[in-house]
Amino acid sequence: MERKTKVNAETGRHDLMVTREFDLPLELLFKAHAEPEIIEQWMGTKVLKFEGRKHGSWQYETKDPQGNVAFQANGVFHDFTPNGRIVRTFEMENASFGVQLEFLEFVKLTEDTSKLNMHIVYRSVEDRDKQLQLPFAYGINMAHDRLENILSKLKQHS
Repeated sequence: MERKTKVNAETGRHDLMVTREFDLPLELLFKAHAEPEIIEQWMGTKVLKFEGRKHGSWQYETKDPQGNVAFQANGVFHDFTPNGRIVRTFEMENASFGVQLEFLEFVKLTEDTSKLNMHIVYRSVEDRDKQLQLPFAYGINMAHDRLENILSKLKQHS
């Protein structure tokens, strides 16, 4: 089955592009990235901190069934324009690669469809390639599928 989320990583570059079209209105797509309760559902993580504003910060944490921390990530928002754009840093704790800079652009296609363009910049080609060695493309596609599924249900109830 073809993945709806496309990851374009050109050889020798220290960035990549992620794009996905959603059968969701722009406002709902943005809400999925701006409301902690919804983020927790589609990302499957706990939102410890979320200050959705310029110079605000965020922190996520996932624990395994035994209660051990399996994943921690945090960052700072540099731009947070509702229904338009989020610019943030993303740093995963205990990872072999450093902080990355993410530019998320939310685009209205029609009244009921929208698109997310993510430009992710790494410190080096090596850091980007380490990220791609993980099941990154599979994981982001799976998360976006969950996002669309959860928000489609919200859309039906609104």
